[in-house]
Amino acid sequence: MSQEPYTGLATTFDTAAELYARARPGYPPELFDDLAASTGLQGATARVLEVGAGTGQATRGLLERGWSVVALEPGRELATTARRVLDGSAGVEVVVATFERWEGAGRGTFDLVFAATSWHWLDQHVAYRRAAESLRPGGCLAIVATQHVLPPDGDDFFREVERAYEEVGMSDGQGGPGPPGAIEAPDVEGMRGSGLFAPPIVHRYVWSREYTTGEYLALLSTYSGHIAASPQQRDTLFARIRELIDARPSATITKHYLNMLQVAQRLG
Repeated sequence: MSQEPYTGLATTFDTAAELYARARPGYPPELFDDLAASTGLQGATARVLEVGAGTGQATRGLLERGWSVVALEPGRELATTARRVLDGSAGVEVVVATFERWEGAGRGTFDLVFAATSWHWLDQHVAYRRAAESLRPGGCLAIVATQHVLPPDGDDFFREVERAYEEVGMSDGQGGPGPPGAIEAPDVEGMRGSGLFAPPIVHRYVWSREYTTGEYLALLSTYSGHIAASPQQRDTLFARIRELIDARPSATITKHYLNMLQVAQRLG
């Protein structure tokens, strides 16, 4: 998908920066272990350019490897929150800029360009070339894609709630989340097709988190489609979700996530 940098739904996240920091989940520790193994990066000499850092959910995992990180975040409020969240962490600089327009990109000085659940917002006609130009010879591009999935033994709430989305005109028409095995890594073809990167290595991680009613509604309030919905749509939907969860004996739901780490080395 091609689009203008940081426009439309992409800008909605900046209106909920503090909530985003509190409600959005991070990433499995083993993802960063596999990232280090796949790239061969070692300690403080490694330089990482993170694209679309948000409020630092993935940035912390990069810093825990001892890497030096320049974290690009186009949303001013998100960047401000990231600086607060990461305050005291060594080796990180948060920069308010889009990847497509940041003047520091394209200089061939980074060992890794990394994007966690942000690559799909970029102008794809520019992003791969920009990433290759930002990397030193032998450097890598790593893209993490995240999907909400529903294993065969997953929580039936996510099938039940589809009717509420349909009633307010917010259904995606998919009938709920799909099983993890049916989800393909979305950026593999783009990496290959760019002609700039070797065939990518893909790692997959399925994990779950339990949410109370309040926690789940807070999470939904950070999703672009829910932020952009009309107040009437959102209020009606949230009231129905609250009713469904509160009626459960546990008053909780369990949401399954699929993270896909796609790593490719720069050619040439």
